[in-house]
Amino acid sequence: MMNRVVLVGRLTKNPDLRYTPAGVAVATFTLAVNRNFKNGQGEQEADFINIVVWRKPAENAANFLRKGNLAGVDGRVQTRNYEGQDGKRVYVTEVVAESVQFLEPKNSATSSNNANGGNQSYSPRNTPQAAQNASNDPFASDGKPIDISEEDLPF
Repeated sequence: MMNRVVLVGRLTKNPDLRYTPAGVAVATFTLAVNRNFKNGQGEQEADFINIVVWRKPAENAANFLRKGNLAGVDGRVQTRNYEGQDGKRVYVTEVVAESVQFLEPKNSATSSNNANGGNQSYSPRNTPQAAQNASNDPFASDGKPIDISEEDLPF
């Protein structure tokens, strides 16, 4: 049996990051995926697909993806059900992502977010770990060229 999904689309809103009682990260977002054809009026239609991603990839998606960003998702289709508030059974079909790829350069994503009224920054959320990681990264972009000597190059 095979259950495999590969999607490329744009986020309709910022990912929603939550944690289970056991402390496992889970993020959800919706991906707008264009159809391969136009409707009778010549307009491009899209499908809006719910995505669920777990653990470290969930934290990465929540920290780095924003509304309007182009992303690739590799995962599987899952259907679950639960009892709604009205007592009726509710069925949900979603894609459980095994990996999420960020498909736009950092600068491109920032400028598209600014145009859409999104966040001004494409950096991780303000957490002590994110600040520590940024200060330890010798390749963090501060807008200046990196000075590398000829003897440091591997070729």
